[in-house]
Amino acid sequence: MKFEKISIREALRQAMKDAMTDDKNVFLLGEEVAQYQGAYKISKGLLEEFGAERVRDTPIAEAAFSGFAVGAAMAGMRPIVEFMSFNFSFVAFDQIVNRAAKIRYMTNGQCSCPIVMRGPNGAAAQVSSQHSHDVAGIFAGFPGLHILAPSDPQDSYSLLRAAINCNDPVLFLEHEMIYHKEGPLDTEKNIEIGKAKRVREGTDITIIAYSRALYHAEEAANRLENEGYSVEIIDLRSIKPLDVETIITSVKKTSRAVVVEEGHLYSGIGAEVVAQLQIHCFDALDAPVVRVASTENPLPYSKNIEEQSLPNKKRIYEACKIVLDGIRI
Repeated sequence: MKFEKISIREALRQAMKDAMTDDKNVFLLGEEVAQYQGAYKISKGLLEEFGAERVRDTPIAEAAFSGFAVGAAMAGMRPIVEFMSFNFSFVAFDQIVNRAAKIRYMTNGQCSCPIVMRGPNGAAAQVSSQHSHDVAGIFAGFPGLHILAPSDPQDSYSLLRAAINCNDPVLFLEHEMIYHKEGPLDTEKNIEIGKAKRVREGTDITIIAYSRALYHAEEAANRLENEGYSVEIIDLRSIKPLDVETIITSVKKTSRAVVVEEGHLYSGIGAEVVAQLQIHCFDALDAPVVRVASTENPLPYSKNIEEQSLPNKKRIYEACKIVLDGIRI
């Protein structure tokens, strides 16, 4: 099936619908996913089509329903857990890190845990500190988890289908602020977990980003290209496993890099990317790699301070100017 224009929200819904149609072991659970059709309407229509056995409303108890899903996955089901915000996954931290991520290892491969935990990750619009954290860097430190963060409808559909089919636990990090983004979709197109995507070809500098930060990177790249620079953009989309080869190939070509994420600098995804570049691209770099991330503070409610705290096109542009020309604006 092909769509000329579909939103990320609709692509995610289509992915779950198709997976549930293809495999009766796939089911969805979470807060307000059934009767209310999802806090962000991702599950709209699924209750009516598949019934209450396969689209399950849960109490506001992330540890409980995540544990239920882990047990179901170990028993052969393929649950999709929706968190209303991935910040609420912290309540289920033990189930994710000590159960789902370690079951295969602790049973010597006798048990797998094919579970997808999905929902909005990162900052929304003025929801303040407890609803705004990019959790990628936190969970990436634990073996046993795959972490995906799509930025367009095609990747949202294809990577979610891949995640549901995966026999290991997958954290599927969406972004509330780009649910409305539209683009084409071919439901027959497969995308492998662990592969980044070259969004824009360039020769002077590589910007590496994922999720909503990708759109800020493109805006900064447009400004730089108006000034005569050729900018390459890499969308990580797979946080773990990380496509180191694509990153290395790009940076060896451009010799300069800026890494952007909505998480914090300390122990962030950007820190791992820079470490890989230091190992594999040290002799190819013509300037130090610069990172752009959320500032080191809980995200404030104030709209103007929130804008300054998060990565944005201005901060990315300024980071690129430092790398390209040594100019600090």
